[in-house]
Amino acid sequence: MSNQLIIRERCFTWGQRTYLMGILNVTPDSFSDGGKFNTASAALAQAQAMVAAGADIIDIGGQSTRPGAEQITLTEELDRVLSVLQVIRPEIYVPISVDTTRADVAKAAVEAGADIVNDISGGTYDSEMLLTVAGLDVPIMLMHIRGTPQTMQQHTDYQDLMGDIYSFLSQQIAAATAAGIKHEKIIIDPGIGFAKNYEQNLEIFRRLQTLKVLNCPILVGASRKSFIGKILNQPDPKARVWGTAAACCAAIFNGADILRVHDVTEMRDVSLVADAIYR
Repeated sequence: MSNQLIIRERCFTWGQRTYLMGILNVTPDSFSDGGKFNTASAALAQAQAMVAAGADIIDIGGQSTRPGAEQITLTEELDRVLSVLQVIRPEIYVPISVDTTRADVAKAAVEAGADIVNDISGGTYDSEMLLTVAGLDVPIMLMHIRGTPQTMQQHTDYQDLMGDIYSFLSQQIAAATAAGIKHEKIIIDPGIGFAKNYEQNLEIFRRLQTLKVLNCPILVGASRKSFIGKILNQPDPKARVWGTAAACCAAIFNGADILRVHDVTEMRDVSLVADAIYR
């Protein structure tokens, strides 16, 4: 694996430390902070707070992907993402990723200043996505999923969970490079909570190391998710910070390079200590 990636003049050196990706949901219906940051000024304040707290990347998403989330129109997604990007791009200096499965949104967002495309479908929902990203020459994050957010929780019957995740990601890395995306610009994500049940989510943490063979940095997004709620018997996602901390620690010890989190201040402390011990 090429152990360096330069994004917006920042050098990401894989294996040296854990990088934090702060979540900025500009959706009215996200599972843990829906409606909180969907005005441009609130989104800007939150992005600035996350950068001040130590976020290395800000991830903007206009389409909720929680289980059962309704699909919004392209126009609506473009409007949400671009209105926020226009306000925050001039004000913050860290790389910004756009969380989308649509090539048109990826293209418009990158043209408006986004630096990375984060595709929860691993480039499978929109047949133009990989070619579009290759043309934009930006990094892409490829996540494992089955079905769509509406149906994914009916697709948790795996013969071999890690084998399936591995082969899907391997296939999408090959498709991405065939489309012209450089291998060093590909980041992979096992998709915690996406077409995975409680036990399967835990297994991904235990066996994350098996994905190292794919030679790509690994992104893990466990923040506030329902498997943590189940362990803690905690229905309120915002009250799952300590549980998220434990999951983040486990991810780092099993080889994660980037953590996608809501609570940047807290997870920065977690990653600093975990890195000091593990790395």
